[in-house]
Amino acid sequence: MQTRVDLKGNANGHAPGGGADEGAQTLGAGVRRRPSSRVAGVGAALPSRTMSNAEIATIVDTSDDWITARTGIRERRIAADGEFTSHLAEAAAKKALEHAGLTPDDIDLVIVATATPDLTFPSTAVLVQGRLGITKGAAFDVGAACSGFVYALSTADALVAAGSASRALVIGAETFSRILDWSDRTTCVLFGDGAGAIVLEATGADGSGRGVMAHALRSDGAHHEKLFVDGGPSTTQTSGHVRMRGQEVFRFAIQATVDVVEAVLDQAGVTAADVDWFVPHQANKRIIDASAKKLGIDPQKVVLTVGGHGNTSAASIPLALAEAQQDGRIKQGDLVLLEALGGGFTWAAALVRW
Repeated sequence: MQTRVDLKGNANGHAPGGGADEGAQTLGAGVRRRPSSRVAGVGAALPSRTMSNAEIATIVDTSDDWITARTGIRERRIAADGEFTSHLAEAAAKKALEHAGLTPDDIDLVIVATATPDLTFPSTAVLVQGRLGITKGAAFDVGAACSGFVYALSTADALVAAGSASRALVIGAETFSRILDWSDRTTCVLFGDGAGAIVLEATGADGSGRGVMAHALRSDGAHHEKLFVDGGPSTTQTSGHVRMRGQEVFRFAIQATVDVVEAVLDQAGVTAADVDWFVPHQANKRIIDASAKKLGIDPQKVVLTVGGHGNTSAASIPLALAEAQQDGRIKQGDLVLLEALGGGFTWAAALVRW
């Protein structure tokens, strides 16, 4: 019998997302605790090539006005030949380390969130670990599509809290241009390439309250055919392209945003009014605007980079964090809310005291 998921209530009597209990769907649900890890540095890397809407209009039947009005996207970055996800991830990681005043020797965990790894194996995280010269700890990839960075952040925070790591590189990196069908105007106009990274470190007992305060992870595989790549290594079609039912994704994304955001706010014992900056996944400006309105978050508190980056999947949130940190918007002590939805569906949120 098929399980119907109700974001407002239960899935046939179970917790939101279809799991047997809330603990199976939300990491740390109902637990209010001191931060275990805090952001020590951020970094970003973008390919040098910019592709404008006008250029895309020479490839498929579309226009700058049509793309901008429906998505808010004006341009995106496209990786060069021979420029891979691992290269962008490595560059972002180096900048995050520099910003944190740390070296690769200080890192004992590398997690890369990506849907476009260089290879089936080893993981992109292992490649980055090797290039940086990190020889201790663990390195692995997280695959949760556009939610991947928040999943990776939550995983790293949990490992630091458990004492399994002291400092982690958490990276979101994508080269989505490699899996686009450039004849499909419903998807090829949306995505771009890039990488963002943060350094997480154990907070210690400094009493500042800075750090990762809460996170919530959700998934529901019943929706996997609404946003997916139609090929993979274990199928007869070993390479594939992004396929999406845009209107269904749009509707679900707004519901899902409220679901996970309310969960993390409740965990931390704060309200949406307490949030200084909302940094959502940069998929579509209309989704972001509608989500912020439904949550009651002032538009002036929303960090937007979708116009210049497009949808960079797992890279979008760390890219936005890096930009807002660099231009001075996000300051120490600010309460920063992260949220994303990706193929699967997966969706997730985290609350960080900067």
